[in-house]
Amino acid sequence: MADRIRVVIVDDHQMFRTGVRAELGGAVDVVGEAGDIAEAISVIDAARPDVVLLDVHLPSGSGTDVIRRVSVPNTRFLALSVSDAAEDVIGVVRAGARGYVTKTISGPELADAIGRVAAGDAVFSPRLAGFVLDAFTGAAPDPELDSLTQREREVLRLIARGYAYKEIARELVISVKTVESHVSSVLRKLQLTSSRELSRWANARKLT
Repeated sequence: MADRIRVVIVDDHQMFRTGVRAELGGAVDVVGEAGDIAEAISVIDAARPDVVLLDVHLPSGSGTDVIRRVSVPNTRFLALSVSDAAEDVIGVVRAGARGYVTKTISGPELADAIGRVAAGDAVFSPRLAGFVLDAFTGAAPDPELDSLTQREREVLRLIARGYAYKEIARELVISVKTVESHVSSVLRKLQLTSSRELSRWANARKLT
């Protein structure tokens, strides 16, 4: 029992966390849960797990914020998200995650992925591995894209898909005013003047 991998689950939906616990059964030792960034940092610092199962989208920020603010040595991060967007995968890997799997994964597959990440391997759902290879093998860096925060990229991607501000607010569970603030910040960083220009910029980089 003492040798089981110690895991913290970070996701803003309690029922999903409960379901993950049930799916994993006795394969790992779940030593903590968290539903937002501040709680995640506190729980991880206290529990010092081997692996953190981390959702990419969290209230008030993203999984990358958790990774960058945690200072527990030897703790590894495995993203577990409904999103299969390239920018989400690349963003969390650049922040330091050792893997990324989607929520369609089965319980036994997830337990195996946790074990492999704990052992130091990099683990990705098959379709997502290509995103990582493209990003880290010969792809030219994009300083403009890298200047954006994870949340700004999320807003930008939805603008490129044709979402209105109210729809973006509902999708990301933030206020319309916050959406407007993010858009203003992106326009300033990219030196653009309108949402239409933002959409063209995003489509040129295939962020949709």
